[in-house]
Amino acid sequence: MTTTFTRPAWLDTAAFYEIYPQSFCDTNGDGIGDIPGITGKLDYIASLGCNALWINHCYDSPFKDAGYDVRDYRKVAPRYGTNDDLVELFRQAHARGIHVLLDLVPGHTSEEHPWFKESQRAERNEYSDRYIWTDSAFEGYSMPFIGGESERNATYILNFFKCQPALNYGFAKRDRRWQSSTDSAAAKATRDAMVDVMRFWLGLGCDGFRVDMANSLVKNDGEDKPETIKAWQEMLGTIKSEFPQAAFVSEWGVPEQALEAGFDMDFYLDWRFGGNPNGYNLLARNTDNALDTADDHSYFSAKGGGSVQEFLSQYIPQYQAIRGKGYFCFITCNHDTPRLAPRLTKREQQVAFGMFLTMPGVPFIYYGDEIGMRYRDLPTKEGGYARTGSRTPMQWDRSKNMGFSSADSDSLYLPVDPAEDAPNVAEQERETDSMLAWVRALLSLRADHRALRAKAPLVVLAQPEQGRSFAYSRVAEDGSERLVVAMNPGLNTETITVPAQGDKANDPTVLLCLGNAQARGSEVTLGPQSFVIVHV
Repeated sequence: MTTTFTRPAWLDTAAFYEIYPQSFCDTNGDGIGDIPGITGKLDYIASLGCNALWINHCYDSPFKDAGYDVRDYRKVAPRYGTNDDLVELFRQAHARGIHVLLDLVPGHTSEEHPWFKESQRAERNEYSDRYIWTDSAFEGYSMPFIGGESERNATYILNFFKCQPALNYGFAKRDRRWQSSTDSAAAKATRDAMVDVMRFWLGLGCDGFRVDMANSLVKNDGEDKPETIKAWQEMLGTIKSEFPQAAFVSEWGVPEQALEAGFDMDFYLDWRFGGNPNGYNLLARNTDNALDTADDHSYFSAKGGGSVQEFLSQYIPQYQAIRGKGYFCFITCNHDTPRLAPRLTKREQQVAFGMFLTMPGVPFIYYGDEIGMRYRDLPTKEGGYARTGSRTPMQWDRSKNMGFSSADSDSLYLPVDPAEDAPNVAEQERETDSMLAWVRALLSLRADHRALRAKAPLVVLAQPEQGRSFAYSRVAEDGSERLVVAMNPGLNTETITVPAQGDKANDPTVLLCLGNAQARGSEVTLGPQSFVIVHV
């Protein structure tokens, strides 16, 4: 099945800010962030240069997996406020030119969802096949399953934790009689139900969705995911015909598949399996321990990193395969990955952000990364486990609880950073060389130059095998502008040659510079831990 999707035009100039709602701003003093808290900070978000939001899961839930166990897709979790609060957020954001994406978890629900409560009954009903059940309480399967907890003489398949029964989108390859086909009435009913969920929030003013575990729907689908792609083509084809400017970004990590499925964007996910890093991990998190500095071999580590070539060997084929079809997006971090600080120093983070915010695709900044908030080794909270340390309260100022909440400190969802030098917005607002100032400068430049838009092509100009420097050009789609981005995260000065465009021989114009970097003619000299953007 081949489907042509029109991509929302607004994504070409978008820069996203990701918010973990229970940790951003608490307005009612209960120690948990809320929707009105996000609304009250929209001017701050706009001041960063971000014109789009991705709000992590905010639906009603028992919160056994921080909300990613959905109890009601159509209701805001009471801890965050009401549906009316979220609609008001949409309204206020749109008034500032800010688009808003919500999270969508289509692959599973909570075991407390009404669908599942009906599905687990012994009597047949319209929800009996909404989830994946075996035909005996004593029969499991090769996937995780739970038995002995329902009236039904069956076990149910899980997607993640015990509390997250998998919704039934069918099996690409069936090897048991209880498995539904992808074209069964049961699988279609699940797809239709998820379209209705999207339709509900889009009708209230939402601008699209980030989709959790988007590649996990159809079971036994193999590496190429043909049936999962087909399922998404049907669902997104339907919803985009009704809401053509809605945007969809997938947690998939294989852009060719995700964009074929109909998504507008795919994340370059932070993958590290068995100590083997993917390209993104090579850049920013090339260590098995989020706090390990001595053994960190990421590209942006001044001491531990090497050439950028290994990253490019993974990234460039994927980028070239999807050019003109959609976007492969960089994140600074997200709610599932360790923050760069404190493992990377301020300067190392600044060089990293220089690249993340000037690459093709749509950039995503995780709340607090713009001030260098730190990953912390904390006990698990609501199924967070190692992820908990990236979900701590936003640090606004030096007042009580860093300005996050008026609650007693022991009532906070998670503790604030207790360090005397914990970064905060108020102090960095006054510093010209702060992380905050650097992020604003990068996003301002991105907004002002067509060559830095999401669709503008990338050409690698320098990637020395022996050295740390890296340079690439970004060219406006209409050819009106060419910028060169160059960096050196290492500790030694390096000089690279940048090919001139046409017969131009004038010295390039420096637009933004970090550290000691100079551009003369075709040569760019990069001092230790430097970054520069030049117009050529």
